This record gives sequence, structure tokens and C-alpha cells, in this order.
Amino acid sequence: MKSSAALVSAAAAAVAALVLSACGSEESGGTISGEGSTAQQKAMEHFQPIVADNGGNVLNYTGSGSGDGVAKFLSGDVDFAGSDSALKDDEITKAQTRCGGNEAWNLPMVAGPVAVAYNLSGVDNLVLNPTVLAGIFDSKITTWNAPEIAALNPGVTLPSTPIVPVHRSDSSGTTDNFQRFLQNSAPDAWPYEHDKAFKGQGGSAAAKSTGVGDTVKKTPGSVTYVEWGFAEENQLGVASIDFGAGATELTADTSAKALDGVTFKDPGSNNLVVDTDSLFAMKEPGAYPLLLTTYEIVCSKGYEGDIATTTKDVFTTILNQGQEGLAELGYTPLPEAFKAKLQTSIDALS
Repeated sequence: MKSSAALVSAAAAAVAALVLSACGSEESGGTISGEGSTAQQKAMEHFQPIVADNGGNVLNYTGSGSGDGVAKFLSGDVDFAGSDSALKDDEITKAQTRCGGNEAWNLPMVAGPVAVAYNLSGVDNLVLNPTVLAGIFDSKITTWNAPEIAALNPGVTLPSTPIVPVHRSDSSGTTDNFQRFLQNSAPDAWPYEHDKAFKGQGGSAAAKSTGVGDTVKKTPGSVTYVEWGFAEENQLGVASIDFGAGATELTADTSAKALDGVTFKDPGSNNLVVDTDSLFAMKEPGAYPLLLTTYEIVCSKGYEGDIATTTKDVFTTILNQGQEGLAELGYTPLPEAFKAKLQTSIDALS
């Protein structure tokens, strides 16, 4: 009897030890879900294995467009929204309700330049400016050899090919920012209020960043506004832009120079909404300020369970381990001062 009891006791102890060992060996990671901006989708795919390797957390993200992402966040279907523009006034009120009466914060975690990408055979170097861009996307400048374009490209043989401007058909923060840029930098040529829906006249439409990139690739004479990574992926021409201090080529260095000069609308707040009016008015030589600072929209408080803790862990990993390799994907790694400001907000999530 003593022998049987000893065996039972030993077996029970072994099972208990095994359970405790298994619990202790598992990563303490959690899972958070986000949806929205296709502009930041490649970055999120880049972050996912890094997040898993640094703490065992799972980052799920669906690129469905900024409008869909914000709607899913407001309805509580996802933990955060990826958006190419900050919450608007009516969305702020709804977000407070979604967050249990607490404020929602806009955290600009992913940034990258918006390329003016084109498909024009024989033209490898093209210079445009905000006024000409406004005319193109409002269907007022209709051929590539138009005098307004020729004046910016002396010595370049421009064809009489019709211009096919391509814009986003879906609700898009990229569209909102591009139109804000035109409204700010070429107000006489762009009479429309910025919005996630495209307001210009004419042109062709395609859904999401993948759609406009693919459309331009297949359409001679076409041009679009799209995140740099999608322009590179489709091997499109990328125009240099004269923002007011001479033609500026889009490179990692020129976009980083502009990002380093970003300011926030309320510098003392943890709600980090970029002052895009100031950004788009930048005329510093060698800076490319047509930047898309995309947000992760989160509840400052009000999450159930461990979502807040997991969000803090995931976002901290993105800041500290996730920046390397972003430039190769068409994004701009965040400068140190920018990262420090974000970390303060992330630490304040509860």
C-alpha cells in the first residue's frame, strides 16, 4: 500500500511540475488587433515577426482602408485603428463613447512619403510643383506636353500623351492628406476642402493603394498619389517636386529631413496630432514634406483585460526594434526626438 501511495504521489507531483513548467515556459504575450490604412500595411507586416520575437505578442492587422479601420474601432470590433488622418470632430465624440468615456489618442507610429507616381514612356526624370499637380488632378492640365509642365522640365522631350489622373475610390486618409497638401500649397488652384473622399474632377478611380499602383502600372500616361513603397513595387516613375526651394527628389534622406521638422498641434498633450499645415508649408531645401504620418488610434483608457498592457508592449517594440528595415519598404524611420515623444504617450496608456 505504501508503495502504491508513493507512486500516486510521485505521479501527481510530476504532473503538477509539468503544468507549472509549461506555464512558466510560455511567453507572456497577448494579442491585439488593428484594421485600416493600407498605407501602413507593409510596415505592419514588417512589425509582426519582430513583435512576436520580442515578447511573444501577436499583432493582427488588416489593411482595409482608413475609413473602414476607424469604423471598426468605433464599433469596438478592433483594438486600434490604422488611419492616414487623425480623428475628426464627430469621430472624437464616438471614440470617447467606445473608450468608456475616455479620450482616444492619435499616435503617429508610421510615416512615409507620398510619391507622385507616373507611367510615361521615355520620361525618366520629371519635375512637378503643387500648382501643376492641382491642375492635373482637377483635369485642367490634360496632356503631358502642356506648357505648365514643360516650363518645369526644360530640355525634356514631353509627349502629347493624354494625362490619366488616378485617385482612390475608397475612403482614404492618403487622399485626405494629399488634398490637404494641395489646399495648403496651391490654394488658388485647388478650391476643394480636404476630405477622405476625392473632390477633384474627372480622372480614373481605383480602390486602395494596391489598386491605384496597379492601375498606373497598366495605364500609359497615368499618374497617381501613392505611398512610396507601392510606387517602387510597381516600378513606376516618381516625380521630383518643387515645393518652393527647387526640385526635390524623393529619397530616404529628403523625407527624413522633413519628418525631423514635424511639430504637433498640441505639444503638451499625449494626443499627438501632427501639424500638417506647418509640414506642408515647409520649403526647406533638400526636404520632401509631402509626408503621410499615419496614426494608430487607441483608447487612452477603457480597454478590457490585458489589451492596454499588450498595446503598450507592442508599440514600444515597434519604436525600439521595428525601425530598422523600414526605409527599404518605402517608409521613413522615426527620428529619436519623435520616438521619445511617442514613448511618453505609449507609457501613459492604461
